[in-house]
Amino acid sequence: QVQLVESGGGLVQAGGSLRLSCAASGRTFSSYTIGWFRQAPGKEREFVVAISSSGANTYYTDSVKGRFTISRDNTKNTVYLQMNSLKPEDTAVYYCARRLFAAAANSRPEDYVGWGQGTQVTVSS
Repeated sequence: QVQLVESGGGLVQAGGSLRLSCAASGRTFSSYTIGWFRQAPGKEREFVVAISSSGANTYYTDSVKGRFTISRDNTKNTVYLQMNSLKPEDTAVYYCARRLFAAAANSRPEDYVGWGQGTQVTVSS
């Protein structure tokens, strides 16, 4: 089983940057597509971005394109989410999760498993 742990959240002013990490245990990390989702108070969990198992393919929701960058280092069993030009509407708890073995990315949270505990991102105006 691959367990995921998020870190790197915090409080930042609008226009600032944060880098989130999603660290995984397990020897098969490189076989999984990883996705980042976020959930703001009173809202449903929404897809942010995903990266294929090799890192060759990435998929972004429109609202973060050009501001967020996902990457992964399979030698360190870690996926990173670099978030620049943050806006107050980016405020949420950010979660990472994985698809099933060898499954491709999509934006549906119900298709992801192994959710981490989340990390809070707060962007002040």
